[in-house]
Amino acid sequence: MKIAVIGAGTMGNGIAQVCAIAGHEVVMRDIDQKFIDNAFFQIEKSLSKFAEKGKISEKDKEDTLS
Repeated sequence: MKIAVIGAGTMGNGIAQVCAIAGHEVVMRDIDQKFIDNAFFQIEKSLSKFAEKGKISEKDKEDTLS
């Protein structure tokens, strides 16, 4: 399933992360690219913490970010 998230703030990046972890293709849109860039950074940081704690594998992290 392809999911569009409008707005890359706190809620938007959280929704995008949950959907991506579930294996869905996610597209984020916002009025400024810097918000998208920051959301991707926050998601990557969160997934790294999950991987460090053993909640997801490094492969799952990379698959989610791709």
